[in-house]
Amino acid sequence: MSERDELFDEANGCLALGDLEEAAALYRRCVAIDPEFFDGWHALGMALLKLDQVKEAIGCGLQATTLRPNDLLAWTSLSQMYVRDGNIPEAEAAKGNARILSLGGKVDRSADG
Repeated sequence: MSERDELFDEANGCLALGDLEEAAALYRRCVAIDPEFFDGWHALGMALLKLDQVKEAIGCGLQATTLRPNDLLAWTSLSQMYVRDGNIPEAEAAKGNARILSLGGKVDRSADG
């Protein structure tokens, strides 16, 4: 098992025990080791959202949707993050992408520039 995967497992354990601060710190280490690690970005975003660090959570959510533009859970989570931030237009856009994916469509991120 790689260091990244060991850290991710440890972070998930901390999350399960309710130690959100430690989980977020470990998820940060995962994405520092592997910036292309979708699961790490998604988990970090959700942990930060629970810690009320909404702006940083959104950044992680955007990174997750960039890495996997056709991941339904990533778009749903990003929508939740925008709702918490009070950014309803962006929340609706993310929710729309999730809806497209739930119906079997694909999301085109090439226009996002």
